[in-house]
Amino acid sequence: MMRTYAGHSTARASNELYRRNLQKGQTGLSVAFDLPTQTGYDPDDELARGEVGKVGVPIAHRGDMAALMDGIPLGEMNTSMTINATAAWLLALYIVTAEEHGVAQEELQGTTQNDIIKEFLARGTYAFPPAASMRLIADMIAYTVEHVPKWNPINICSYHLQEAGATPVQEIAYAMSNAIAVLDAVHERVAADIAAKDGSAGEPAQAALQRRMEQVFGRISFFVNAGVRFVEEHAKLRAMSILWEELGRERYGISDGRLLRFRYGVQVNSLGLTEAQPENNVQRIVLEALAVTLGRDARARAIQLPAWNEALGLPRPWDQQWSLRIQQVLAYETDVLEYPDIFEGSRVMDGLVAELLEGARAEMAVVAEHGGAVEAVGYMKSALVDSHRERIRRIESGELVVVGQNRFTESETSPLTDDAQGGILVVDPAVEAGEIEDVRRWRSERDQQALDAALGELAAVARDERDGENLMVATIAAARAGATTGEWAGTLREVFGSYRAPTGVGEAASLGGAEEIDELREQVSRLQEQLGRRPKILVGKPGLDGHSNGAEQIAVRARDSGMDVVYEGIRLTPSQIAASALQEGVHVIGLSILSGSHRQLIPAVITALREAGVTAPVVVGGIIPEQDIAPLREAGVAAVYTPKDFDITRIMRDIVELVRANGSSPNGSSANGSA
Repeated sequence: MMRTYAGHSTARASNELYRRNLQKGQTGLSVAFDLPTQTGYDPDDELARGEVGKVGVPIAHRGDMAALMDGIPLGEMNTSMTINATAAWLLALYIVTAEEHGVAQEELQGTTQNDIIKEFLARGTYAFPPAASMRLIADMIAYTVEHVPKWNPINICSYHLQEAGATPVQEIAYAMSNAIAVLDAVHERVAADIAAKDGSAGEPAQAALQRRMEQVFGRISFFVNAGVRFVEEHAKLRAMSILWEELGRERYGISDGRLLRFRYGVQVNSLGLTEAQPENNVQRIVLEALAVTLGRDARARAIQLPAWNEALGLPRPWDQQWSLRIQQVLAYETDVLEYPDIFEGSRVMDGLVAELLEGARAEMAVVAEHGGAVEAVGYMKSALVDSHRERIRRIESGELVVVGQNRFTESETSPLTDDAQGGILVVDPAVEAGEIEDVRRWRSERDQQALDAALGELAAVARDERDGENLMVATIAAARAGATTGEWAGTLREVFGSYRAPTGVGEAASLGGAEEIDELREQVSRLQEQLGRRPKILVGKPGLDGHSNGAEQIAVRARDSGMDVVYEGIRLTPSQIAASALQEGVHVIGLSILSGSHRQLIPAVITALREAGVTAPVVVGGIIPEQDIAPLREAGVAAVYTPKDFDITRIMRDIVELVRANGSSPNGSSANGSA
């Protein structure tokens, strides 16, 4: 199945894009949602500021879902939704939209990512604490297996683990440990359902439970990553297939070979895409696609390829067409799909697989010793931060060659990026105002009494006041009643509470004494003498962007250099950042944004800082197009770093020099005063 990951601006604009892509030969949909939708906020929420329609399509209510799927045959379409914390809600909206088109939920085909553990580890779009999140997942899986039997209710997602720095061994081990946690939670949910019904259709309870768990196991799919080391990546997929079958047979008693298949879809690596010489990303994408297509016994069922310019910003329709055509050339022009498994019997491949299996089993045992994947989130997070730091160290040193970035950097001007917008799609800032107006109009036109009843019932089910009723039932009822994304999530937040995932920064091991690090420490030591205390940096992530890998590495490197570090994780408002900067008395503020909301959020943070009396310099890093740098500097940003700035030690030197030149404490008093 061929897909492109797409969605932007509005439901109607995204619907037009989907229709065009399907006409070009795309065989399924892969929906990208914006960050407010992914994290459970309406467009007019304070945290949604600057984020509406930026990295995907905003879906605030069933009217938006109806517009998104207008004219698309839902009874025939296979729709993948990259959605996690709010997966139950988006599936409910999809079900209700299908009903309005005369399509029963039993006919729907597709996938919801619905993998919350990896959100705590790598991507950051969680909404509820771990236990409540796992309950939502278990309820949704139990519901779909019974009522939406063609739907894949979860993609165990190793993709973002690799994006966060995971080695192949870690990617395998953490994904499989995650799958165990999910299956065990569903087992508990299904057992309770069967016990409440006193068996199922006259079956003994244990037999009914085993039959249902076989159905569950057969609907679990994976979403994996494939990096440019495509031989090793293919071995990784073969190892995952072996482990998945082992788990099914030995832990869950599955014997049907069809249910034991390792079913996975893939998006090839985005971490390795570069802003420098971005045209090189095309061949990277092609080579990575070979990892998941060359060997028949471990071939992907569905592929979506990133666009060549994703390190620059949001891809245009033409860029997505290029990615689709790569898939079509592989499928229809090459002979890749014509032969039996070309790696069968290969001593090299078998040896690689055996090595990965040994490492993965050992790491899975460590996770199990921590109590399983949910309890081991802190351990896994710190391990990923360490692995990512090692990858960056190898790039900085030149040990890991990245063509065009740290070697062969001489280049001609690229015509691909030589336009007014730098070769990317820029979302009209007016989109957010339009979506705010739309959701407020939607709220004013609903049956408020029906809505209040539906949300009240949702809260009662969440509080376990309805004898174990499945949350999906109340969620679908809320969708029919016209609830918004923010109202659904807000109702559950009131019951479940909120949560802030571990950052992994404090637990990360210290960097060894490389010469450049020693020089940086000496520079920090001299600055400390000038200031009269250790220099302090606040690393902040304003808005809803949960991709925190870069911010974490800056925080770790600052700590290793001898600076005091304030890093509270993701999802902060400008006022929260300003209050923290004032209270902590920081000398410099580093902000990280990868979602495209920098034009709105960075000036808002600077305004909040100045209103609080904080005059410390502000530096910014993220996916920031060249044409946006000057406006940010005019707004008061002292320095801007983008993905081409891969040398973190050099960045830290710049920051130390910036603080030295600023020569004062945050409140503008003398340099040796205390904050």
